[in-house]
Amino acid sequence: MDIANGAGPARVDILPGARFPDYTLPDHEGVFHTLSDLQGRDPMILTLARGHYCPKEHQQHLELAAFQTKLNVGYAQIVTITTDEQHTLQEFRSSVGGYWTFLSDPARRIQKDLDIQEYTDPENDPMIPHTLVLEPGLLVHKIYNGYWFWGRPTISELWLDLRDVSREIRPDWDLSTPGLRDAWDRGDWTNFHGWDRHAAGPAAR
Repeated sequence: MDIANGAGPARVDILPGARFPDYTLPDHEGVFHTLSDLQGRDPMILTLARGHYCPKEHQQHLELAAFQTKLNVGYAQIVTITTDEQHTLQEFRSSVGGYWTFLSDPARRIQKDLDIQEYTDPENDPMIPHTLVLEPGLLVHKIYNGYWFWGRPTISELWLDLRDVSREIRPDWDLSTPGLRDAWDRGDWTNFHGWDRHAAGPAAR
């Protein structure tokens, strides 16, 4: 776990291994969500973005949109937070082709709470862009500072981050792990992601 490409969010307690705040915000349709509910039991990519006006955000989010089907089959979530109001947020989401949840924070609660005001842009008053990879429980795995575009993670870097997190949290990552086959044969699916929620077992799926 580390901080990539410079400092993380300015609040000193937002570091790898720490728990990211479980903010509650409205989405692109005005429905309120907590980050923990959106994450569930999976790894999550969280982008703290400038918003619709920024071409750098469009470039990053176009790449994420092309990546989203892999996130879906890989059991990983993605959430974007911007300071856009709801209508502009809808336009941003549509323009990049993202079908994940976009959250609206026009009051700049997160900007203030994390102390990440982009003071070099007083006209738009955005957050300094960050991309975070979160382990389940909103635990910070890695932080990328995207004030400069090259500070943002590539898809390849996110892939490696998600591989590391998934290897850490999925007991069935390696099916040759001693004891897994015996547990499966006994009908104990607690260590098998997805199967653990189907009490009737594989035949019932």
